Amino acid sequence: MTDDTQARREAAMRELQASRDAHVKEDGPSTGPRRRGLVIVNTGHGKGKTTAALGLMLRAHGRGLRTQLFQFIKHERAKFGEHRALDTLGVPFAGLGDGFTWRSRDLESSADLAAQGWQIARAAILAGEHDMVVLDEFTYALKYGWVAWDDVHATLEARDPKMHVIITGRDALPQLVAYADTVTEMTLVKHAYQAGIKAQAGIEH
Repeated sequence: MTDDTQARREAAMRELQASRDAHVKEDGPSTGPRRRGLVIVNTGHGKGKTTAALGLMLRAHGRGLRTQLFQFIKHERAKFGEHRALDTLGVPFAGLGDGFTWRSRDLESSADLAAQGWQIARAAILAGEHDMVVLDEFTYALKYGWVAWDDVHATLEARDPKMHVIITGRDALPQLVAYADTVTEMTLVKHAYQAGIKAQAGIEH
């Protein structure tokens, strides 16, 4: 490595460090007493809503936060890739549904399961024993009216002020979008399904 290249690299590192220091000074540390619980919504028709939520769970777990995943579509016997990884990490999760909604042969049963699942998740949120709770594919329960928004709103308002709640799924209610602190819409540009490529282990499940 030439002296000139080394000097440029060192200058770039100093600039990067100065930028990081400025953010810390401006915004304060990301952990500690200033931490405030967020409601985060991942919605839209693109791929990646659950994946992004699981990524946040992994980050939180790495920081020592207590996390819990509730999945409103996947059933309790599901053993997808994320379940195997969470088992390995010791992160709790619960499948509360009966499979994919659009394949359900008994929507009344799906509605009952969603309502029962919400009571389980609601109790966990109000108990305040977790720092982050993920309600995966929960937007469907709200969209179809299986769970009342007023009850969800009241529960979110009553939770520990430091608890993060992440909600995923298509077609998030306008009320939820308005209430949430951070909302990301995954936009479908292109999907392998459209080329006839089926779901693959490690990618879709």
